[in-house]
Amino acid sequence: MANPYRGEVRLVIDGQAHVLKLTLGALAELEHSLEADSLVELVERFEAGRFSSGDLLALIVAGLRGGGWRGQREDLLVAEIEGGLPGAATAAGQMLARAFSLPGET
Repeated sequence: MANPYRGEVRLVIDGQAHVLKLTLGALAELEHSLEADSLVELVERFEAGRFSSGDLLALIVAGLRGGGWRGQREDLLVAEIEGGLPGAATAAGQMLARAFSLPGET
């Protein structure tokens, strides 16, 4: 079960619940994969809605890795995410909000 006070978000992929969390390592991987110059640029990109489906996938992968997942990006290309695109976008938004707020603020 995901603990929101630890910045965790629950996402069901192919019928299996996963915990997503943006750790420092996951954020560094995300910055690199999206070629962002800073965390501020990365967050502004998502807040402004200037992201692609590939960006969303990279954010989900980073969160999964932060939650301990050992899969590869390619594994998600054919995966069924509960709630589809809206479910993935909601989980990604929650994950970003929880990563950059104090416990109890989101």
